[in-house]
Amino acid sequence: MTSIGIGTEPDHTRGGGASGAGAFALLGTVQATLIFTITVIGVPLPDIGREFGLGAADLVLLSAAYGLPFSGLLLFGGRLADRYGGRPMFTAGLVVFGLTSAVAAFAPGFAVLVAVRFGQGLGAALTAPAAMAVLRAVHPEPGAYRRAMATWGGLSVLGAATGNLASGVLTTWVSWRWMFAVPVAVAALALLLAPSRLPRASVPASRRRPGLDPLGAILATIGITLAGYGLTVTGDHAWTSTVVLLPLGAGVVLLAAFPTVERRVADPLLPPGFVRDRRRILGLVGVLLAATGTGSISFLISLYLRQEHDWSPLATAGAFVPFTLALIGAGRAAGPLIGRYGPVRATVAGLVVGAAGLLLLARIDHPSRYAVDLLPGLVLLPIGAALVFAGTAVLTTGDVPAHRAGLAGGVLNTAMELGPTVGLAALMSVAATRTDPIRGYAWAFGTAGVVFLLTAVTAAVLVRDGGPDRDRGGEPTRSREHAP
Repeated sequence: MTSIGIGTEPDHTRGGGASGAGAFALLGTVQATLIFTITVIGVPLPDIGREFGLGAADLVLLSAAYGLPFSGLLLFGGRLADRYGGRPMFTAGLVVFGLTSAVAAFAPGFAVLVAVRFGQGLGAALTAPAAMAVLRAVHPEPGAYRRAMATWGGLSVLGAATGNLASGVLTTWVSWRWMFAVPVAVAALALLLAPSRLPRASVPASRRRPGLDPLGAILATIGITLAGYGLTVTGDHAWTSTVVLLPLGAGVVLLAAFPTVERRVADPLLPPGFVRDRRRILGLVGVLLAATGTGSISFLISLYLRQEHDWSPLATAGAFVPFTLALIGAGRAAGPLIGRYGPVRATVAGLVVGAAGLLLLARIDHPSRYAVDLLPGLVLLPIGAALVFAGTAVLTTGDVPAHRAGLAGGVLNTAMELGPTVGLAALMSVAATRTDPIRGYAWAFGTAGVVFLLTAVTAAVLVRDGGPDRDRGGEPTRSREHAP
């Protein structure tokens, strides 16, 4: 699994003695693997359930055990990268990620597997924002950094698609346990190559280190995790049940207190001005929706093919080959399209195309045929998602100074990880309103498609692309970063 599936960043800017292309390939491979590790559990879930004697609620928890700490800790992971440097935190995160992945391969039971999946999420939350801080050091010029981010945005969804393919092959030919060999191998290789491929420092040594903001970190981490868990279990429990209301209510209270705390500390974890810009808001909403859409496809279509049509893991993985090919092709085209039309137009176009794919999948029913009823949506959605991921990566990280690259990485990845966890949980709640599971899937896809369309229309009306310098990779005419 490599980052060159969409296209290696062509710029050869030097950063601290590191080749721009070599550093991008290494960092991009790691980023794709972090997302690969989310979806790799999807296809073999029924097999894991049978081996450990798990119920539906256990499978939901196992599916979310990686994404919840990943999304919850990303903001703090970004702060650690900005404070201690990108490469040290990148290394620390990879060590945790690699070790827990190795343990997961030998997990003797459900409790251990959930625990190590949680540990994988912790390691990923340290690694992802640090990788973006290092990438900023490799490409210090704004134009080169924007071009790199246009490619970077597609790596995550490529990792997700590859996870589906690899898990089906490995589950069929060897064992689901072998799927953890990929993150172990990538972590080991990245740790080996990092000293020669990556710059030592990601921020000027003379700049004052930001504070840790421990209270903000606690509120954000526990709040996101609890609220995400509460939403996750709504597929198997009523909204009025204690198992939903208690964590969801506690998470909402903590997240509501977060902005108040952030306004009163000297070095807030998330500066209030950071998310006030309409373009950045579109970027965060867009990446959340794209991650939700692709995550719902991976999860629900896999379940549908395996449980409704009794497809094997290998056949189910093969069903996502067109999805992956469409993703790769659209990812290669996304960078030039953003350079020509700007990230806002590219994002809006991607949302419209993605909505078309989701609405086509909303026709799913018990006798649905793969080639006629599923394949068109499985091709259109990744085309739209690739455009959205690329455009939103540029929008979210635009005008962010180098010393806040970790923050930008944390915020972007938080929105991305909330999709396969919180976003998917919300869609599963929609699906649960129907007694027939397959009709529930149809309602979930239809709801997602409508939200995609409404977001596209809102963005087209309220958000404007800037001048050519701003949107085509040049130096911005003025900074929109109002945070201190």
